[in-house]
Amino acid sequence: MDYKSAGVNVEAGRDFVSGIKTFVDCTSRPEVIGGIGGFGGLMRLPKGLENPVLVSGTDGVGTKLELAQDFSSHYGVGIDLVAMCVNDVITSGAEPLFFLDYIATGKLGPHALTEVVKGIAEGCKESKCSLLGGETAEMPGFYPNGRYDLAGFCVAVVDEQEIIDGTTIEPGDHIIGVESSGLHSNGFSLIRKVLSKIGVNRETAFGAEQKPLIDYLLRPTSLYAQLVQELKKAKVSVKGMAHITGGGLPENLPRCFPEGLRASINKTHWEVPEIYKWLREEGKISERVLWNTFNLGVGFCVVVPPQESKHVIDICFSNGFGAWDIGTIEKQSDDSESRLVGLPI
Repeated sequence: MDYKSAGVNVEAGRDFVSGIKTFVDCTSRPEVIGGIGGFGGLMRLPKGLENPVLVSGTDGVGTKLELAQDFSSHYGVGIDLVAMCVNDVITSGAEPLFFLDYIATGKLGPHALTEVVKGIAEGCKESKCSLLGGETAEMPGFYPNGRYDLAGFCVAVVDEQEIIDGTTIEPGDHIIGVESSGLHSNGFSLIRKVLSKIGVNRETAFGAEQKPLIDYLLRPTSLYAQLVQELKKAKVSVKGMAHITGGGLPENLPRCFPEGLRASINKTHWEVPEIYKWLREEGKISERVLWNTFNLGVGFCVVVPPQESKHVIDICFSNGFGAWDIGTIEKQSDDSESRLVGLPI
């Protein structure tokens, strides 16, 4: 008996690492020392920072992975993995430096996992961070053959005096909502229940334009790292930022401003994508559950002084993102009051 007969093909693992090297090399920043293959990835801090502070974040893709694997769509979840980590760490104003991935599978499927890593590399390139290393674990008997799970870890850096932490947010500041690409990587346990209830396939369509449902659901999460860097270059007075993930606006937006304040949202200021109407009707989902589960078209929020809101929206559009002035910051009248008003929550 040997390791291969037990279900682990070490040679296939080496071939896989060799095959993805090109994708990994394309993400390299000038601060990287050496390449993949060592026991640890090495990277210098960028020059010119007076008091560098490292910002870290880790995340996965959730049960969107099951839908992606059911429909053999692997590239997009690689981008999702990077986005779910990067979009968190940039809310402090930090610049992503490097990314690590962990892939666990029952049996190494080179084509599927190569597509995943291509997606991870694309997400890193778009975010201008290096794919510094990772681990692919073949675990027969623990994961079913042909199935895999993903986890990611990102490290970013920001000068201490430039950290954006929401402490300067005050009543009257405006909230800019930045467009999402779709459902991103949240709420898929609920989505999958809806899909199983009605039965779907690749040909299933939704909405007035009859868009392909599965392709729409599996759209990769938007990456906002370069947008944040453009806002910093433009010297915008960004006071706070929020990545709108599971829990939607009600749960995530209040995380970026101090106690004693609340957000007043005007939901008529942007058009909620048609997919949510489809989910509400097909799954008999209440408005309250929709708003507390999904991003409803807003994937990222930026809080700025009122006189800078138009400038921020213009920068978003020039970088390929729709954006809207969706609300303002107000003072709470008492501690028991909701920290977000204007939505059916």
